[in-house]
Amino acid sequence: MNKSLITHLVAATFVATGLFVDSQASKAILATGLFALAGSLTNWIAIHMLFEKVPGLYGSGVIVERFEEFKAGIHKLVMQQFFSKDNVDRFLAELVADNAQHPLDFSDVIENTDLAPVYDSLVATIMESSFGSMLSMFGGKSALEPLREPFIKKMTRSLDDIAHSDSFQQSVRSKLNSHNVFDDIHLQIEHIVESRLEELTPQMVKNIVQDMIRTHLGWLVVWGGVFGGLIGFITSFLPL
Repeated sequence: MNKSLITHLVAATFVATGLFVDSQASKAILATGLFALAGSLTNWIAIHMLFEKVPGLYGSGVIVERFEEFKAGIHKLVMQQFFSKDNVDRFLAELVADNAQHPLDFSDVIENTDLAPVYDSLVATIMESSFGSMLSMFGGKSALEPLREPFIKKMTRSLDDIAHSDSFQQSVRSKLNSHNVFDDIHLQIEHIVESRLEELTPQMVKNIVQDMIRTHLGWLVVWGGVFGGLIGFITSFLPL
């Protein structure tokens, strides 16, 4: 539902009624319609000028004109409010503290790791060694292919055992507690945010802001028409 259009049409209907209907109330109806139309139109134009550049009207298209300032503001908001150094440090510290009595779980990471290149590297090393010529007599690399799946499964289990060993867990926690690591993570987050903001264009920023507040701004047109109509209605009873 286009609230702005409906408001304009209702106000225009009052104006038409006041102009073409000959009755004692025509003056009040006309004044109500004119003031309502003026209020809704001026608010609609103001909202339009917020997003669109209108030639000859200073200050219009402020969203696009101030694109760099908006982008800098978004960066400041994200980095200072959400990903501030204190917040990132606190999150990592809490992560370590929460897992102090429980092992850090790397199972999903290990399961999703492609170990095929490790096996291929091992086979290449064997083929380049003195055993390569011997294996060539029995099919070369293809003779070792049945070992691929058992090797990957055993390597996965070994990595899982290592990742959950006390020495490895303690080493990871000590690294996470290092402020140098915290600084590196914060710099990486800032780099990611900056990279994403560089992809923004003035049109994208305009669309983002428009989508967020268009619904709420539409009510400005409605209330502009309502209050304008009330003022017009009251004005119609003043002696002129």
